[in-house]
Amino acid sequence: MNEYRTHTCNEISLEDVGKEVRISGFVETIRDFGGLVFLDIRDMYGITQVVTSGDPQEVDFASHIPIESSVTVFGTVRKRDEETINPKLKTGLVEIAIKEIKVLGKRTQNLPFEINSDQEVREDLRLKYRFLDLRNNRLKDNLLLRAKVIQFLRNQMIEQGFLEVQTPILTSSSPEGARDYLVPSRLHAGKFYALPQAPQQFKQLLMVSGIDKYFQIAPCFRDEDARADRAPGEFYQLDMEMAYATQEDVFNAIEPVMYNTFKEFSNKKIAKYPFPRISYKEAMLKYGTDKPDLRNPLFIIDLSEFFKKCTFKPFIDRTVRAIKVKGHLSKGFHEKMLKFATSIGMAGLGYLEVQEDLSFKGPIDKFIPAELKQELLSLADLQKEDTIFFIADSEARATELAGQIRDELGIRLDLIDDNTFEFCWIVDFPMFELDEHGNLAFSHNPFSMPQGGLDALENKDPLEILAYQYDIVCNGIELSSGAVRNHDINVMLKAFTMAGYSEDEVRSKFGALYNAFQFGAPPHAGVAPGVDRMLMLLSGSDTIREVIAFPLNSKAQDLMMGAPSAVRRDQLRDVHIMVDIKD
Repeated sequence: MNEYRTHTCNEISLEDVGKEVRISGFVETIRDFGGLVFLDIRDMYGITQVVTSGDPQEVDFASHIPIESSVTVFGTVRKRDEETINPKLKTGLVEIAIKEIKVLGKRTQNLPFEINSDQEVREDLRLKYRFLDLRNNRLKDNLLLRAKVIQFLRNQMIEQGFLEVQTPILTSSSPEGARDYLVPSRLHAGKFYALPQAPQQFKQLLMVSGIDKYFQIAPCFRDEDARADRAPGEFYQLDMEMAYATQEDVFNAIEPVMYNTFKEFSNKKIAKYPFPRISYKEAMLKYGTDKPDLRNPLFIIDLSEFFKKCTFKPFIDRTVRAIKVKGHLSKGFHEKMLKFATSIGMAGLGYLEVQEDLSFKGPIDKFIPAELKQELLSLADLQKEDTIFFIADSEARATELAGQIRDELGIRLDLIDDNTFEFCWIVDFPMFELDEHGNLAFSHNPFSMPQGGLDALENKDPLEILAYQYDIVCNGIELSSGAVRNHDINVMLKAFTMAGYSEDEVRSKFGALYNAFQFGAPPHAGVAPGVDRMLMLLSGSDTIREVIAFPLNSKAQDLMMGAPSAVRRDQLRDVHIMVDIKD
């Protein structure tokens, strides 16, 4: 017999009445009624109430056990009195009459916070004492959900014939969009490994190796600033790649995986596949973002050409975007929207209200010539009682601002259905963009195949070339990026040359792919949904840190372990490093 427990705390039931059992766990609460003490014992699986006998020594001992100490209890299961039944607990019909209680691990320090309290606790305190924070039922449930989701994802990929392959953690540094985490080499002075930002090159090399369908639950390491949906250090993705595959083959493989996973672990309505395909260009115009939340029914229209014919100077020669909503809004609502608009850098937020006679009322009405008002009604599909908002700026800025105004209107007007998961694909990303210096750069994944292949690279305006790149978006959160890969060495070299890389640089930075693509590489494509972001959505968490066991904080620090930390001089000497910290 296990000396610590015969049952977990959720297993005790009416069928066990009269039996002697042993449970172990943490003391969650103690209720002292003088000659009788009730304790709730909590383990990973549930809570069981135990109660002392009338022995004064036992009562005194039990009443003085510090909360959250680890104990083991031996006793007899009995049915609770009617007035003490707790319908909220699975074990609420029974209790254990204590015959023996031992403290296995006594709490000797004051608790920094209550474990299962509804009180708000500072995140830095929670992360410093994460081992206590994880005793919280909500976080424990998140970890249980994480384990089940990962197993479910793995099983679905295996059922589709994908082979699970682990790729290296120590690799070479290469420019892949974010800062690398570097690891100095002891054996090779002055040289460094890098932790992989993603298994990108390895999974492409597996395709060249003849591994037809690959996947893994892959750790990725990027030295990035934290956001609510982005961990600053390590995150995990369902990484997959397919040989002899088109974009649609990838969609057909991953859509049922996403749908089935969200359906299995959520009671919300799940948008059925095939998911909508929205071009990057359409998404930026209609939603003001390449991560649109399709639960929001509002959309953006372009009225730039219309306002060139009007007399409102702030809109002339500017990109003008507009958003129509149903109904007239209160003065207070407009004041709050104006305050929001100025908080994101707008000079103001123009609007018009459509009256019963289809005339306009609002700050910019007088700047629209009478003969053009019918045209505006038609262009914006305006009906009586509608309100239309206007955003004007440079094209890039107007796009961004209109997207933020759309999001805010959706929230303030309560238009977003929180009981739905809406998926879509964003497709046809530009292959190139101009960087801050005006130079041509890759806009997405440098390993993507341009639409039109080598002919497009040689003959089209680079900024007009589209790539076979795609993202899965759910409820306004980007879950993954993917692409049909560039497997042709000539296309690869041409694309990198256009982005400012010489052949020697390509050979140096991407040597394995450079070599592999000269040995009969098959066409291949893949995608990598983020596991942590999926879990954030499924658990209803506000930040990604709530679904990671031991996350870094927003400043990329592990407050519990004290990382990053200084190391001994001899450790630095072993890896040929001298630290020179300057103010």
